Order: sequence, then C-alpha cells, then structure tokens
Amino acid sequence: MSNGLLHHIEIYVSDLKRSIDFWGWYLEELGYEPFQKWESGQSWKIEDTYIVFVQTEERFLDVPYHRCRVGLNHLAFYADSRQHVDEMTKKLKDKGITILYTEQHPFAGVDDHYAIYFEDPDRIKVELVAP
Repeated sequence: MSNGLLHHIEIYVSDLKRSIDFWGWYLEELGYEPFQKWESGQSWKIEDTYIVFVQTEERFLDVPYHRCRVGLNHLAFYADSRQHVDEMTKKLKDKGITILYTEQHPFAGVDDHYAIYFEDPDRIKVELVAP
C-alpha cells in the first residue's frame, strides 16, 4: 500500500438502482471490477481503491445534492488517451447522459486539458481527463 493514496470513496445516492446503472458501466469501462454488493449498496474496485454507492435513507432525501454547496464538487478520472476520452464521449452521448460545457469541449478546463465533463443521476460532476 502507498501512504496517502485513497483507500475508498463512499457516495450516498438518491436512487441506488439508477446510480448502479450509471456508475457500473462507466467504472467497468475504466477497468474497475464489481467488488461488494448488499441490499443498500454496491462497490467497484480497481487495484487497492474502491468506490461505494449507498442508498440514502428516506429521512435524509429532503435536501438534494448540489456540487456548489459545501462538500464534493466533482470526481476526476484518468483516461488512457485523448482517443479514450473521445470514445467515452460518444458512449456517454449514446446513453443520453448530460454533457457539461459542450461549447468548450474537449478543452473546458484550460487550453491543454483534454477532458469530458458530465453528470451522474444525482448531478455529481464527473470528469474523464486524458494524460
């Protein structure tokens, strides 16, 4: 294990099935494998790091997530290449997933930052960036 690397990320979601449908295919495209599954959650793992999605209890669903509030703004993942970003962009569009910053794509960050930005079912921003 490497000191300081993330062990896992746990995200509470409003609709577990919808989030599993969204995140499952995406993470598996990036090389993650299904890891754990139980009634109220599921995770995917790559090497020593895993991402967990848990169904939020009904009593906590009254305030929806928003990335501009205190807390997580977005998750950024490495792509293999610019071609990988382009291929995933097509797959995201084919799935009807909301793409962000389309007028600046694929350079929505800075001039040499080649990436696609999109949203998960709870509107968590996700970024896939070429090395």
